[in-house]
Amino acid sequence: MDQKLESYFKAAVSVDNVVFGFDNSGLKVLLIYRGADPYRNCWALPGDLIALDTDLTSSAEKVLQDLTGLEKVYMEQIHTFGKVNRHPYGRVFTVAYFALIKTEDYHVHASSWAEEAAWFPISDIPDLPFDHNEILEYAKNMLKSKIRRQPIGFELLPKYFTLTELQNLYESILETQFDVRNFRKKILSLDYLTDTGMKQSSVTHRPAKLYKFNTKKYNNLVHSGFSVELNFPLFPTENLTV
Repeated sequence: MDQKLESYFKAAVSVDNVVFGFDNSGLKVLLIYRGADPYRNCWALPGDLIALDTDLTSSAEKVLQDLTGLEKVYMEQIHTFGKVNRHPYGRVFTVAYFALIKTEDYHVHASSWAEEAAWFPISDIPDLPFDHNEILEYAKNMLKSKIRRQPIGFELLPKYFTLTELQNLYESILETQFDVRNFRKKILSLDYLTDTGMKQSSVTHRPAKLYKFNTKKYNNLVHSGFSVELNFPLFPTENLTV
């Protein structure tokens, strides 16, 4: 190989997975406790260097499964991070992947060189190694943008849900609070929720109405050119008079 070219083939590539999970207590992110150098005994995103004979998406899925036991998770590539000194062992580019899952549908268990795998509340993230805090922040901002424009949040709720549960989901992801009346008025005005005619059962308080997401109505709205974006910055509690 030409010596001028040789230096260009001395970099490595890794993948880092940002897996968000949602349960009744709010939004969380999956971290592993590293049992390998560098940064042994630190919490980090599930990531690793990739083999030369495996493509990126397959590598992200394999790394996630090897370290956390999660499989058959839809992964979306979101960004490449390549600061010169981001890895202490040399020049390493990392390709970040994103997933959003319902925690109760998956069993997490650490394996390979990950000593532990655990869900951390998004408001209680430790100082992470490499540039993982930066990667997480990028993914979090992307999630906030996506949930305003697409109905991804409904995948995290039961088939039938209350408007309170829906509001709690949006508040958890967007890290803010909304006035109840204005939130409900806005969300119902988009016309892709269906009142099931049912109410909660086995609750100690007044049972609330149950709704479901209407995929057909949503797709019809999108195809007709109707804007389904939730302009949530107009609806925080602090900007409203009650």
